[in-house]
Amino acid sequence: MKKNIKFLLLLIIFGMVAGFSGYLMKKNNLEGELVISDGSNISSATLFSSNIMNSSGEIVSFSKFEGQWLLINFWATWCAPCRKEMPMLSELQAEFGGDDFEVVTIATGRNTPAGISKFFADSNIENLPRYQDTKQSLASQMGVFGLPITVIMDPSGKEIARLRGDANWSSESAKAVIAELMKSE
Repeated sequence: MKKNIKFLLLLIIFGMVAGFSGYLMKKNNLEGELVISDGSNISSATLFSSNIMNSSGEIVSFSKFEGQWLLINFWATWCAPCRKEMPMLSELQAEFGGDDFEVVTIATGRNTPAGISKFFADSNIENLPRYQDTKQSLASQMGVFGLPITVIMDPSGKEIARLRGDANWSSESAKAVIAELMKSE
């Protein structure tokens, strides 16, 4: 019972990251849309056997992230809300990134490595990975339609929640969500 209340509180706080609590404030026309996941979008076996391309053009197995909390952000260089939230994701990674938590940024679709590098350099982002899903295969498997999409995965690879649209990831409520998730292991 205590664990259910803790989880419910966590979800409410997560909703505040997007500037609203659940769907009740949808009438305010806020940018993000929080979806609490049942974990059925992708199996952990499929996730951890998926491949993405790193900034050097090498294919990397997603299994390297197994055992970590993941905040996976699907984005594109042409996407204004994606560009807006990337520095905040960098701040979140600076505070929480490590063995237990990782912000994983994945440019999906047609984004040139040079364009991604230029954007990261112009934004002074040095602590986030520059992964690509050029054929959108992982995005498709995970049901990503529209950008930005941020997916929170637990260490076993189960999707906990996803946010459609941008969010203020450097807010105290966002940081509280990540801290609470990491304590719940």
